[in-house]
Amino acid sequence: MAKFKGRVVVNKERCKGCSLCIVACPDDVLELAKEVNSRGYNFARMKNPDACIGCASCGYVCPDGCLTVYKVKINE
Repeated sequence: MAKFKGRVVVNKERCKGCSLCIVACPDDVLELAKEVNSRGYNFARMKNPDACIGCASCGYVCPDGCLTVYKVKINE
């Protein structure tokens, strides 16, 4: 069975910290940062990047299109 490694890139300035991506993630990869963006919102960030499988569930639920998800097949 093929294994995949994922990565989520968050547009920090566009994110308003709604937490929908955090709830949608099946592998508990995302969290809200303690820092705030220029608009005063805590933005989403990857807290556990090694667990990301690139499923893009977070990107599908984001109402502002702040997330870009990358997925790479791992050769073993």
